[in-house]
Amino acid sequence: MHPVTPTEPSELTAGRARPIWRHRDFLMLWGGQTVSEMGSQVTVLALPLVAVVLLNASAFQVGLLSAAQTSAYLVVALPAGVIVDRVAKRRLMIGCDLALCLVIGSVPLAHAAGVLTLAQLYVVALVASVFAVFFSVAYQSYLPRLLGPALLMDGNGKLAASRSVAQVAGPSLGSGLVTLVGAAGSMAVDTVSFTLSAAALTAIRTREPGRARLDGEPRPRLWQQLHEGLAYVNRDPILRNSVAFNGTANFFVIMVETLGPIFLIRTLHLRPSLVGLLLALGAVGGVAGGLAARHLARRIGSARISWIAMTVLSLPGLLIPLAGRGWWVLLFGAGWISWTFASTVAGVSLISYRQAGCPPDMLGRVSAAARWINWGTLPLGGLTGGALAATLGVRTTLWIAVVGGCSAGLWLYFSPLRGMRDIPLGSPDAVGSGG
Repeated sequence: MHPVTPTEPSELTAGRARPIWRHRDFLMLWGGQTVSEMGSQVTVLALPLVAVVLLNASAFQVGLLSAAQTSAYLVVALPAGVIVDRVAKRRLMIGCDLALCLVIGSVPLAHAAGVLTLAQLYVVALVASVFAVFFSVAYQSYLPRLLGPALLMDGNGKLAASRSVAQVAGPSLGSGLVTLVGAAGSMAVDTVSFTLSAAALTAIRTREPGRARLDGEPRPRLWQQLHEGLAYVNRDPILRNSVAFNGTANFFVIMVETLGPIFLIRTLHLRPSLVGLLLALGAVGGVAGGLAARHLARRIGSARISWIAMTVLSLPGLLIPLAGRGWWVLLFGAGWISWTFASTVAGVSLISYRQAGCPPDMLGRVSAAARWINWGTLPLGGLTGGALAATLGVRTTLWIAVVGGCSAGLWLYFSPLRGMRDIPLGSPDAVGSGG
């Protein structure tokens, strides 16, 4: 089998970078994903409301629902990477979008028919998370097919900014929809967003190169390929430390996300309507970070800004547990903004390095291995935060969380990034495999 020749050469093969605003296929991908992210944020708000308002779920049952939404990262992330490397990524993403449309759409349909149950919500959350993991791994592996190393920083920054915009606007849109059509009805919007995302992906013209395999060549075993992805991450000192940083940061950040509403409502006696607004401020930092990442990388250096962001710019996160009643509650918002800004700036550089430096036929496995560690710590952090809060109190646990989160940047400081100005992009051998 011979590689398929793209009808529209990507910058990886064309040898030159065109302005990203003139890159039609990236604009299709970006636009589709912006709409999809917005719809997904509506579901993030609506799904627990369906459980609480319509099915009278307890706090423990809502917690199980939340765990079901992230458990797929621990269970299927690694094999998802192997599958992504074996198939056409764009077609897989389209299939995931359509499957998610059906899965999420089953909730408003079941409610309209009067047969909606809590068991169905658990199944929907779990199955949707599986398809979301496959889409996410394929998405990160597909982007370098469209953008060369020169545009990856810019592309990842714009995508990160869109996600943050969705995190700001999505809950507000969801609140309005819940008021107008109810919690279950609002989830129908997410089904429309997945349909639009699938249509945008279908309209992309760039074709993926196929992977040639010799006649009679046996397909590698699943566990062998899983090990290859993990081994690649472990060999590369930048990847190894960046994955350790992300996993550590997520472990502590999820504590703040889990305990934040409890702290604001029960300790500071804030009205629930203001809690959502305060938590949404974090997305403002993400938008700013996504837009500023490329400029800061050029001015300071993409390697330098990654560790500076997480060891210096993240320090106002220590203000979070200092928040008090009245105007002092804004300290929570200020700290939350600084965290999301810093992590987005650092993340754009780090993910661009992984996408540009990893061999294309291994990118799915490597991305999945990274996500397995990065996101696999989320349920562990949530459980740990709850246990510590029950024993030590909410404010004390928040102190542990913010100190741990700010310290996560030390993984980047004590790595080869500290001796570089810029992260090497475009060459798998740009960084030694030792360390």
